[in-house]
Amino acid sequence: MKPDTETLAPAKPSSRDGMRTDQVAAQLRKLIVSGALPPGQRLSERVMSEQFEGISRTPLREAFKILAAEGLLTLEPNRGAVVTALSLLEVEAAIEVLSGLEALAAEPACELITDREVAEIEALHAQMVAAHDAGDLMSYFQINQTIHQHMVDAARNPVLSRIYAAECARIRRYRYAGNQQPARWHQAVREHGEMLNALRDRAGPVLREMLRRHHKAGWVVSRGVLEETLSATDVSTTGTRQQRRNATASKRSK
Repeated sequence: MKPDTETLAPAKPSSRDGMRTDQVAAQLRKLIVSGALPPGQRLSERVMSEQFEGISRTPLREAFKILAAEGLLTLEPNRGAVVTALSLLEVEAAIEVLSGLEALAAEPACELITDREVAEIEALHAQMVAAHDAGDLMSYFQINQTIHQHMVDAARNPVLSRIYAAECARIRRYRYAGNQQPARWHQAVREHGEMLNALRDRAGPVLREMLRRHHKAGWVVSRGVLEETLSATDVSTTGTRQQRRNATASKRSK
């Protein structure tokens, strides 16, 4: 499977390996978030090196480490890099934490945010709406996540910001799933417009409740999508196992 994003630049000298690592990490991140690389899939260094136009294994391994730090990959002994798989209970618990962190940040953010920061969020919101109108879900999602982080950062609590960023990265692909439902995607855009108005008005309590409802509504849809995906995976796995048993039985009977 070829990456579905722009082609990587030609190989650079070893002194530029840092840039190459960032490029590969960005490509892999998109593939994991979009579901093109599903949870549980092992990433072969040899295969990935070929797919990413012959990139050397050193920057590839560094990219794996970056995504492992974000929680998107798990580095397992004797297996290498594996796309991290989380249970629905783990994701739901993380969503509850994120919702609580945003609610905690809402009022101080409205008190401390500057006009310049509001303008930055307004500009991001316009870009997000444009991505929605163009049907560019990945760009929309990335901008959406940046907006939420900016609102949390406005609370001027570096510990809160750091924990929020880390947990967002870990469950990024699971949150992305909900926006694949058109009705939820459209509603989420409207909710963001309302949250932006609350931020402009410095209405902390209003923004706090909006954020809680926003997360709750998003998770209801995401959970439904993920349950369907897991059910389909279970059926496929069961079928594969049955085929293997049938093949084994056939060999023994001969």
